[in-house]
Amino acid sequence: MKKIMKYTAIALFAIGSLTACSSDKLETAPTDAVSGSTLMGNSNTAIVALNGIYRTFYTMGANQETFGPTSWNLVWDCMAEDMVMGAGGNGWFEWDVLYRFKNYWTSSGERCYNLWNDNYTWISNANYILAADSTMTGDDVDYVIGQAYAIRAFSYFNLAQAYARTLVGHENEPCVPIYTEPTVPGTQGKPRVSVKEVYAQIDADINKAIDYLEKTNNKQDDKTHISYAVALGLKARIALVENKWQEASEAATAAIAASGCEIQDVEDFLGCNDVSCDNVMWGAYIKADQATGYASFFAHMDPGYAYGKDCYKMINRTLYDSMNETDSRRDWWDVDMNNDGTLGYQHVKFLFKNPQDWTGDYIWMRVEEMYLIAAEAECRLGHEAEAKEYLSLLMDQRDPNYDCSALTGTALGTTSNEETGSLLEEIIRQRRIELWGEIGRLNDLKRLHQGFRRTEEQGWPSQYLLSSVLTDDPESFAWIFLIPQAEFDGNVNMDIVKDQNPLGDKQ
Repeated sequence: MKKIMKYTAIALFAIGSLTACSSDKLETAPTDAVSGSTLMGNSNTAIVALNGIYRTFYTMGANQETFGPTSWNLVWDCMAEDMVMGAGGNGWFEWDVLYRFKNYWTSSGERCYNLWNDNYTWISNANYILAADSTMTGDDVDYVIGQAYAIRAFSYFNLAQAYARTLVGHENEPCVPIYTEPTVPGTQGKPRVSVKEVYAQIDADINKAIDYLEKTNNKQDDKTHISYAVALGLKARIALVENKWQEASEAATAAIAASGCEIQDVEDFLGCNDVSCDNVMWGAYIKADQATGYASFFAHMDPGYAYGKDCYKMINRTLYDSMNETDSRRDWWDVDMNNDGTLGYQHVKFLFKNPQDWTGDYIWMRVEEMYLIAAEAECRLGHEAEAKEYLSLLMDQRDPNYDCSALTGTALGTTSNEETGSLLEEIIRQRRIELWGEIGRLNDLKRLHQGFRRTEEQGWPSQYLLSSVLTDDPESFAWIFLIPQAEFDGNVNMDIVKDQNPLGDKQ
């Protein structure tokens, strides 16, 4: 609970300085002279606050493996089967690969605490902005309030995927506490509520975001800001998890139209490091004076620099081999870089834009994802012709010899290792390739109710095969984060015996 209570209106305006206090005590409160309602009275001032929140999307971090939403997607990729870690290097992200992060849930500087803290910080600051909804003046009220609702929806969506099993089939299981009002030191903590209640809040927030932002003529002053098109894209992502196929399709296609973005050839966005590319809907332009050095995505990913050169990230070899020889995405991986032929194929997909000043832009949403969401949703609805059309619109710019015309059906294996040859499986396969390193593969496995098994044939070194971890069971709790000790220390409505997630793989 302390993550919710300790952030004040004053902190909200210290752009880029929204950092977590590791103390278990709540020592800072808003002053009478500078109250949240006063600071949020004008939309121009509130935009400054929004910019402060967004900056923490790529600078917030307790250590060198914590850098906002991009770091969490990397965690969820490292926990699955498609991003092969060749060696431990300096050890960053290796505990995620090995599923050892749950052992450190009592720490205020490790995985379980950091994801909780990041997202509740964003929720807390969004709540200060939203509290001024009815009184805020200025030309950009809809723009500001819409983004605040979207940030809150995005944050609860991250929390729900990390600290509970997926919605469908687990609707009444405990999820996370919900806060929708500004909080201060002394505010009483709230209990966990059910997964379905959290998703109801997410739905309400993202729908309000869309309603507000629709009135702004798709305004996006900076690519970091959540526009009407981006809010639709977030709704499409959420609807996939909820199995609301019609909503997913409608939101994805509306996002494509509103964004004005276009699918780009691979050669036109090599390095995946430039938000000015015509396919980027949402991301952060990283200036040299805002670069975070070793604590950055490219420091961990670029194979020529920093941590990346000692800890290669490679694609699942069987996934790579499933691409046609004519697929241009093969250029994202270098099959000749590794000396050990038993390993997977080293990526060159994510590279510094300028390694000398540690810069490379963060991309949080590409329009290609929307085509894949629309294809999956239409397939689920039984509209196979439409599904193939959306898939082909993407693949026409990836592989001139691609053909999915003979595929049909929605069958999926119990694990991703068991192939069915269905159309749905093919759409998911293309999603795995196209969005490798971008979307957090483990969350797809959870919503698909699929397990996985790492194998040496995929390129996995023997020390990372997870033979003793229950990854082939989609009901596994191995994937679910533990609630941090700090929450139990500061929240009277959270009981460590009753409310903690299972430490082991089973309930």
